[in-house]
Amino acid sequence: MALPAILSGLRLPVVAAPLFIISHPPLVMAQCKAGVVGAFPALNARPKEQLDEWLAEITEELSAHDAKNPTRPAAPFAVNQIVHRSNDRLEHDLATCVKHKVPIVITSLGAVEEVNQAVHSYGGIVLHDIIHDRHARKAIEKGADGLIAVAAGAGGHAGTLSPFALVQEIRQWFDGPLLLSGAIANGGAVLAAEAMGADLAYIGSPFIATHEARAPDAYKEMIVKSRAADIVYSNLFTGVHGNYLKGSIVQAGMDPDDLPEADPSKMNFASADAKAWRDIWGSGQGIGAVTQITGAGALVERLADEYAAAKARLCG
Repeated sequence: MALPAILSGLRLPVVAAPLFIISHPPLVMAQCKAGVVGAFPALNARPKEQLDEWLAEITEELSAHDAKNPTRPAAPFAVNQIVHRSNDRLEHDLATCVKHKVPIVITSLGAVEEVNQAVHSYGGIVLHDIIHDRHARKAIEKGADGLIAVAAGAGGHAGTLSPFALVQEIRQWFDGPLLLSGAIANGGAVLAAEAMGADLAYIGSPFIATHEARAPDAYKEMIVKSRAADIVYSNLFTGVHGNYLKGSIVQAGMDPDDLPEADPSKMNFASADAKAWRDIWGSGQGIGAVTQITGAGALVERLADEYAAAKARLCG
């Protein structure tokens, strides 16, 4: 099955993952201008009225870029919606996305037909992130257009399945758009994602260490200095298992080797108090490939060069 037009023609088969707190218009616009899909969580716009301002800013800036660069237009952008009962902003944020006709909506923590229908009403597409095959089937049954397979090693909320296992199970029954997330941090890994059956790579952690990212300098520096062994998998901080930088857990006064289990029923992603995410820093296992803080455009350039080199190496 061919990719939807909105996902084809990218400079690189990459969607930048929406990073809670960190992704905002400057990062999204830089990603899109560099030729990959930029994304941000709707909940990053606080108060909720700011979402309307952000979408207007991104749409206008990318339109202006396209007018000046007709031969190299910007990639589309995406907004992430947390479809969980704790998100009391969902109705407002979804209506704002409909108003601005956001091209791609990424849904997480719940598959709801009404959300998909709202996005389809103006021609947008919905990509739903999942960590196992059962949830993938449910998402497609409820009208999602594509899937984001969040495999072991992904930053933030992540699953435990090997990307090989997860992709091959999904591809046994689904031939639509499939993105793969999980420790993808260089161009060779992007090509590998395609080789195993995904259409696009879903990359988050490397973009934390960019100038445009809304992350503390100490966070960016820790990404550069850390490696896979410095990642801790826990559900303590949000009620959902995810990967976090060991150093940030130590800084918060906790023992990363002795973290208690959390009560999943108490997660609340729409809360104005995002302290856990400010103090405990999410990251995937692929950060060994991140060796310096750079611009988002320069990061995409590196990925593109590595992707081309990996292709040439295989063909040679």
